[in-house]
Amino acid sequence: MVASGRVAIAGGSLGGLTAGLLLRDLGLDVTIFERSDAELEQSGAGIGFLPDSARYLVERAGLDLDEISTSTRFIRYLERDGSVSFEREHTYHFSSWNTVYRALLAAFGRERYLLGREAVDRRETDDAVIVRFRDGREVEADLLVCADGVASTFRPQLAPEATREYAGYVAWRGMVPEAELAPAVLEELADAITYSLFANSQILIYPIPGLDGSVVPGQRLMNFVWYRNYRAGGDLDDLMTDRHGDRREVSLRPGLVRQIHVDEMRATARARLPEKLASVVTAVEQPFLQVVFDVRIDTMAVGRTCLVGDAGLVARPHAAAGTAKAAANGWALAEALDTHDSIPAALAAWEPGQLALGRQLVDRSARLGTRSQFEGSWDPADDETLFRLRAEGP
Repeated sequence: MVASGRVAIAGGSLGGLTAGLLLRDLGLDVTIFERSDAELEQSGAGIGFLPDSARYLVERAGLDLDEISTSTRFIRYLERDGSVSFEREHTYHFSSWNTVYRALLAAFGRERYLLGREAVDRRETDDAVIVRFRDGREVEADLLVCADGVASTFRPQLAPEATREYAGYVAWRGMVPEAELAPAVLEELADAITYSLFANSQILIYPIPGLDGSVVPGQRLMNFVWYRNYRAGGDLDDLMTDRHGDRREVSLRPGLVRQIHVDEMRATARARLPEKLASVVTAVEQPFLQVVFDVRIDTMAVGRTCLVGDAGLVARPHAAAGTAKAAANGWALAEALDTHDSIPAALAAWEPGQLALGRQLVDRSARLGTRSQFEGSWDPADDETLFRLRAEGP
């Protein structure tokens, strides 16, 4: 067992916080370094709250799952005229990024959660890793956990073979308070994750906690994710150029999407989506965008440094398992450190299983995206379309 040591975690989002909590529970000396100058927020965007995602908060922080997530009883597909084309009874839990972040940060505390500290480089000695920050300061640690997301600074250092491949489509996203929806719309959508598909398009809508974390029906948010194809090059470049004229690579936050694209998206929603789903999309004041990527790598650990979550492999969001994968990386890392006598040995034992976990998720999510966005062969009855981290299981 690695019973003591200094751990530096680069990145204070959900994956970094989960890893930090788990390693601290082992007795390690953990500090999280977050590049942002302020505590994080993602406008309450929805996440699939799979068992791995909820595990720390339920098992160790003692929170009730139903206090930090919504639940739906059905998976439902609508045709353009609003009729139900497919339905199955299947329970999902959903939360919001903000709700989970606040709960994890409260559990970790703010004393060793340092803002405005962007880690930009590392070098290793025989018995330590030196982390350098943008402001020139350095920290010596026994283990560096890189949890700095899809645009990771450290991925190219550990896995120079990695490439970020555009999947051919983006996810339009947004939330609207349930209280602002017509009663008939809320009645249709409140108990299900609701899908609709047409050529090169898939939308899903589900309830999530409100901005204040409320899970009371009527006080929650209705969240939509709409996958739409854009050609690489001019079309994507134009879409991802924000209101200030800056080309963004990964996402456009609420308020940055140019109005011409918001107007086009809303017009397409009115023309192509079932009326009740279109009413949710068009009610969102500031929709935002995330580009869909695949990132495959062959290395997640070198010496005393490892990659977790989207700093490592990145899967398309069709399995709703990105947060769960990051959490699973953290749980496995804690187990490896608990069962090995040195950090390099623990990382060497940890890496193969996490690469395998990530690869199957990347491959499965890519198949789902191809079926949805290009082949038109998405099958609602196929269990592969269910939200889950692993190919089999909950």
